[in-house]
Amino acid sequence: MQRRHFVQGAALVTLHPLLARAQAWPTKPIRIVVPFAPGGTTDFVTRLVATEVAKSLGQAIVVENKPGAGTVIGVDNVAKSAPDGSSFVTVANSFTVNQTLVTKLPYDGLKDLRPVALMGLSEHVLATHPASGLKTVADIVAQAKAGKPLSYASFGNGTSAHLAGEMLKNQLGVDIVHVPYKGQAPALADLLGGQVSMMFGNWPEFRSHVQSGKLLAIGMATAARSVYAPQIPTLAEQGVPVVSNSWNGLLAPAGVPDAIVQRMNAEVNRAMQATTVAEAFQKGGIAAKSGTPEQFADFIRSETARYAEVIRKSGITLD
Repeated sequence: MQRRHFVQGAALVTLHPLLARAQAWPTKPIRIVVPFAPGGTTDFVTRLVATEVAKSLGQAIVVENKPGAGTVIGVDNVAKSAPDGSSFVTVANSFTVNQTLVTKLPYDGLKDLRPVALMGLSEHVLATHPASGLKTVADIVAQAKAGKPLSYASFGNGTSAHLAGEMLKNQLGVDIVHVPYKGQAPALADLLGGQVSMMFGNWPEFRSHVQSGKLLAIGMATAARSVYAPQIPTLAEQGVPVVSNSWNGLLAPAGVPDAIVQRMNAEVNRAMQATTVAEAFQKGGIAAKSGTPEQFADFIRSETARYAEVIRKSGITLD
């Protein structure tokens, strides 16, 4: 009995510094790295949520933009940061795509980082210029079979918009030329100008153009009709069950204590329920996605496997 008490006491002494750090956290300003340039959806969501989390924690949160190498630079920076709860990184679909597409990542996405919280999700719409003659998926097939050249734009090679286009091609069995751009803005500009046939893009950025008639929505890349655009049929309704979106979530270095991860998860979930955040999400057409770190981990594994299959079938490379 005495030996049992001694062992339990020794365990408590061993764990005490870790528990103390977690309970006292945060003791210094927190930084959240956004591996994209300022102004995008991930940057918007991160800053919005960080403002609310900072209020609750009573500690400053600094958002740093570290774009480059398809988000690898910013993610690697946090993966190699001290696991003390002072550094986090917001990732998007590219994080899971890179696990397959980038042959020499400087980090292991499933071992060197740990999921904290999924935050927002923007649904994709497949849109075209009104003069393209495309109104439905059937029109795409008809034009392809008639030998008319078709093209689709994307945010860049290996992006969610690129992989969505490949999913569409694979399921339809037709040839559509991929035209990659350096970001959604220049791709959208050429779609509006009629230089490309179609494009998968974030509904928040496409909504005003569809509503004004400058673009025509062929279908939403959602499993069921979108609450943000219930009048637009899904691609699944037209026989092509392509589901595509842009999501973002928070990761921490792998060694961050469980107590800190759980606390940050709770604060992020609470922040997304705040009136200012909820209203901004609703206005922007962004769905709030709360949940546990474990659920976010499952989501990442599922997305990684899903994109790996598309990359394999399509033979996509970074060249």
